[in-house]
Amino acid sequence: MNFYAIGAIYKFEMARTFRTLLQSIVSPVISTSLYFVVFGAAIGSRITDVEGVSYGAFIVPGLIMLSLLTQSISNASFGIFFPKFIGTIYELLSAPVSYVEIVISYVGAAATKSMILGLIILGTSGLFVPLEVQHPLWMLLFLVLTAVTFSLFGFLLGIWAEGIEKLQIVPLLIITPLIFLGGSFYSIEMLPPLWQKITLLNPVVYLISGFRWSFYGFADVSVGLSLTMTLVFLLLCLTAVWWIFKTGYRLKA
Repeated sequence: MNFYAIGAIYKFEMARTFRTLLQSIVSPVISTSLYFVVFGAAIGSRITDVEGVSYGAFIVPGLIMLSLLTQSISNASFGIFFPKFIGTIYELLSAPVSYVEIVISYVGAAATKSMILGLIILGTSGLFVPLEVQHPLWMLLFLVLTAVTFSLFGFLLGIWAEGIEKLQIVPLLIITPLIFLGGSFYSIEMLPPLWQKITLLNPVVYLISGFRWSFYGFADVSVGLSLTMTLVFLLLCLTAVWWIFKTGYRLKA
C-alpha cells in the first residue's frame, strides 16, 4: 500500500476545501440555519412535539443527513470529475498508484469533509434547540458509514458524468427529492397507511431513521434494518467501483 500517494492525494483534496471555505463550509451551515428558522417558526409552532421530542430537535438528524448526503456526493463527484475533464486523470492512472489507493484517497477526503460539516451543523443546532445524543457511538457509526457510502456513490457519479449537467442532474432530480421524502422533517407514521408502505421503498428512510434513533431512541424502522440497508448500499457501491476500474469504463476511453 502506497501511503505516500494516498496522503498526497488526500491532502490535495482537503486543501481544495480550505481554499473554498465559504462555499464548502459556511454556505451549508447558513442554509441549515435557515431551515431551523423557517421550519421552526412555521411548522414548529403547529407541531409541538414528535414522540415527546420538540419538533425543532426532531428535525436535527434529518438536517444533518441532508447536508451529509448532498455534500458527500458533491465533494466526491467533483473531486474525480475535474481530473477526468481536464485530462490529468491519465497521469494519475499511469502513475505507480493502485486503483484501491486512488479510491481511498478521493473517497476518504470527500467523507472527511462531509463528516466535519455534519459535526459543525450538529454543534450549530445546539444554538437553536436543546439536543441529546442517547447513543453517541451509534451516531458516529451511522455518520461514518453514510459519509463513506455516499462519497463512493459520488465518486461513481463523477466517473459516469460526461459534463457538468450530468454531474448535477442526479443530485437535483433524484437524491434531493429522496431526502425530503425520506422523513427528514417528519415521521413516516404521520402519513396514511398506504403512503407509509410506499415510503419504505425509499432507501434514505433507513439512513435517517437509524441516525435519528441514535439521538432520541425511537425510529420509523428497526435499527438493525437501517444498518443492514446502509451496508448493502455500501457493498453495491464498492462492487460498482471495482467493476469500473476493472473494465476502464469512462476512464480509458
